[in-house]
Amino acid sequence: MIEGHGDDTYRYGHIRLNFSSNIPAYTDLSGLEAHLSRHLSLIRNYPEPSPRSLEAKIAHSIGRNPSQVLVTSGATEAIYLIAQSARTLFPGEGGPTYTVVQPTFSEYESACQMFGLREGADGDICWLCNPNNPTGEVRDEAYVRRLLRHHRLLVIDQSYEDYTQSPLPDLGDLTNVVVLHSMTKRYCIPGLRLGYVTGAPEVIEVLRHCGRPWSVNALAQEAGAWLVEHSPRLLDIGAYLREAQRLRKALNSIPGIEVAPTQTNFMLATIRPRTAAELKAYLAEEHGILIRDASNFRGLSAHHFRVAAQRPEDDDVLVGAIRQYMA
Repeated sequence: MIEGHGDDTYRYGHIRLNFSSNIPAYTDLSGLEAHLSRHLSLIRNYPEPSPRSLEAKIAHSIGRNPSQVLVTSGATEAIYLIAQSARTLFPGEGGPTYTVVQPTFSEYESACQMFGLREGADGDICWLCNPNNPTGEVRDEAYVRRLLRHHRLLVIDQSYEDYTQSPLPDLGDLTNVVVLHSMTKRYCIPGLRLGYVTGAPEVIEVLRHCGRPWSVNALAQEAGAWLVEHSPRLLDIGAYLREAQRLRKALNSIPGIEVAPTQTNFMLATIRPRTAAELKAYLAEEHGILIRDASNFRGLSAHHFRVAAQRPEDDDVLVGAIRQYMA
């Protein structure tokens, strides 16, 4: 695991607007907060070592068998469990290999390297982020099926599935596909770390065997159960994505800024001739605004940065601050 992800507000003491996280910062979580405040006594006891009760609730809500669902401490724990499980899933001399569709989230590669997997063009395991972070691109079913012809296991990270209106391929019933889902992203609760994996029972069982007991804490399990039961509607996704496109158009109107097309709420941009690090420092120090320096994504440069749309009035502040910097 490396430093340099988004939402590094802990490095600063004066951030008022956060565009570095791909999660909207303005959603109403009062219902969940009130529920958890009534259950704080849960911290006095150990949670379920493996959150089977929550897995059963999630499985029922998505029409699957509980044996096809594994709850994890965020999608990131699932990534490391899959990499750890690779030698069990694909035994053999030389060890398993992996492929990552780049540029994308760095933890796929970090996890594989931690557990000694070797990189290869047609790796045993292929990692696909869809919708992709940081580009906002959504791959269609034809692309995904092409990947399946070249790899023994396809891991599709759909953490941002709730932030797009582009159809995603539903391949979760295939035995050589596992899908990562993020309740952290869906319900805007990054501090709780909660996600789940869906896949074939035999693959899920291998992942479960590698998991640590009590990795999902009691409050996260309680939050997950409440969220599955109540399924609060936190966003008007159509309006939110229209705002994202408005933000992209406004940023593209600034000389020296170019923003790539996106199918999600976040977007990848370039700044020239200055660097993303210089822009980030200026925005944080002068305006209390945080953006994501995307230069540490493999395949990107010192000129790349990423922002996620927030409220229209906040987006206008961002555009104004960047316009001021470029002037």
